[in-house]
Amino acid sequence: MSYFNVRVYGLLINQHNEVLVSDEEEYGFRFSKFPGGGLELGEGLIDGLKREFMEECEAEIEVLSHFYTTDFYEKSSFNDSQVISVYYLVKEKAPLQLAFKDTIYDFDGEGEILQAFRWVKIEELNIEEITFKTDKTVAQLLKEQFSVNL
Repeated sequence: MSYFNVRVYGLLINQHNEVLVSDEEEYGFRFSKFPGGGLELGEGLIDGLKREFMEECEAEIEVLSHFYTTDFYEKSSFNDSQVISVYYLVKEKAPLQLAFKDTIYDFDGEGEILQAFRWVKIEELNIEEITFKTDKTVAQLLKEQFSVNL
């Protein structure tokens, strides 16, 4: 049976015009995306995004505005669902207390599920390093809207 998989993500941009990227590995599959994840039954988009940031980043966020919602078909990389993703611009309520990395997939420790965070300058955001189709679309939109003209 096919079903919809609703996901919600936060685009956190710092004062240096860098966006927060999450590098992850689950059961041998590596991917880079924006922080966020799947909506739980009975949960609204904003509440789901706030929960995801608490789970992944141990951070409270404020949602600033809607940025993008998937407007094309995307099949999940993990099951037979159709993915619908909603992206919001967010800001942290207090400085993030994470060990930021400079290199993609620079995980601490070992295990079945790993995660690391990087700040990436928007104008240097490599769309090929972003894994999923909708995230690639959002990365391109970020570059178009937030890149600093030099």
